[in-house]
Amino acid sequence: LYLRDEIDAIALEITRLQQALLDLAEKETQTIMPGFTHLQSAQPVTLGHHVMAWFEMLKRDAERLVDCKKRVNIMPLGAAALAGTSYPIDREYTAKLLDFDSVTENSLDAVSDRDFAIEFVSAASLIMMHLSRVSEELILWSSAQFNFIEIDDCFCTGSSIMPQKKNPDVPELVRGKTGRVNGHLVSLLTLMKGQPLAYNKDNQEDKEPLFDTVDTLKDSLHVYADMIPAIKINRDSMKNAALQGYSTATDLADYLVKKGVAFRDAHEIVGRAVQYAIKSNKELAAILLAEFKTFSDVIEKDVYDLIGENIDRDKPIILDLESIKIVKPGKYEIDLVSLFKKKPLVYKLEEGKYMIDLAESFQGL
Repeated sequence: LYLRDEIDAIALEITRLQQALLDLAEKETQTIMPGFTHLQSAQPVTLGHHVMAWFEMLKRDAERLVDCKKRVNIMPLGAAALAGTSYPIDREYTAKLLDFDSVTENSLDAVSDRDFAIEFVSAASLIMMHLSRVSEELILWSSAQFNFIEIDDCFCTGSSIMPQKKNPDVPELVRGKTGRVNGHLVSLLTLMKGQPLAYNKDNQEDKEPLFDTVDTLKDSLHVYADMIPAIKINRDSMKNAALQGYSTATDLADYLVKKGVAFRDAHEIVGRAVQYAIKSNKELAAILLAEFKTFSDVIEKDVYDLIGENIDRDKPIILDLESIKIVKPGKYEIDLVSLFKKKPLVYKLEEGKYMIDLAESFQGL
């Protein structure tokens, strides 16, 4: 009866957390971020898509709990010590009054069975494992190295000696408590592995792992359902990260295939483009169209719709050339500001290299 009610309470907490994830995913359907494999940038995805992966984990967890409850909700009353009772009881009527689905069929099994507890703790271990995986991502994303999110202060603490620190306590604690619940599962399995039928005193040790698992799981789900809506998303950091690490390389290969290039050739072309970008210390989006065409003539300006626009490549900037100083004797500079009567229009090609737009700069002279 206890576990049946607790399963219902846990299912409600899962539903509350799922709703929080749905709300977050709906808000972030257009938020671009890098998708990872091997913790390395793979392909761009949306944050909404990523969050829905967490939702799917919980969906399976909820289904497992529903299925687990079917075997929990079987009434053992009437089995007595091990051989049933001679009293004229009506087990089916009792089961109906107590809202059980059915009654146990074998008294020996009924008094010694702890499968219901083991199955529940197993399902709980999976839920905690999923929360632990989410925790790991939130911990990484909230670090200065990622800077994807900011966890609300209510769920963090500072450092005792480092005033700049903001530690993601809740995700770390949930990640740590996963091992505790996993330990309870091993404890119950070990408890039952050597017992003959029917009841043995060993079984009094089933209470602590079961009760602690229930409390730990409920608390973890509850605090997560409160924490998720309070997370602040750094959308610019996510988008910038998606444009780095050559995560759009697959999109570039698909672009070439749609232009009629065989995939094996597209794979090679993109590989050479990435190698060029690495040697040039630039991202794919920073490669000029003229440079792209050295790898394939079919690449046109619309490629940037897929791999992203690089602001440094395309946005004109104004350089204050009056501030340039002559650094060596015999080296002279032209005062372009005086020549153009205004600051010249300059495009940044790459770090340390600029192109002056002479036509625009001379306009009106």
